[in-house]
Amino acid sequence: MILEIDPLGEEPIYKQLRDQIILGIAQHQLKAGDLLPSVRMLADELGVNPMTVSKAYNLLKEEGYLITDRRNGTIVTQRSEFDTSAKKTYDHRLALLLAEGFLHQQSKETILQDVETYLNTYSKGREES
Repeated sequence: MILEIDPLGEEPIYKQLRDQIILGIAQHQLKAGDLLPSVRMLADELGVNPMTVSKAYNLLKEEGYLITDRRNGTIVTQRSEFDTSAKKTYDHRLALLLAEGFLHQQSKETILQDVETYLNTYSKGREES
């Protein structure tokens, strides 16, 4: 999986990394058990501060996407269903995203078509694995 960051973007780099890793997992470019590069290695590869990569990895660990094994490094985990807190966060983020779509004059049909397109992308990877 190739990670790309926009150092001049509005989104902090650690959040860009977090989001790209989550997308990589959802699209099955990263699978449960896959080993991620070390913090130092990824920081060198991307030309960013190691603390930035560490912050992204720690956030992903808190969210249950990664685990760290002292001997093996950082590993992608098998995701389970949302816990209560994560479900609440998911519902809030989804409601906000849909509200933004409506405020930008997106029709219900367009939004549903967009959702279906993304879900098909994620489902395709699941069927192939």
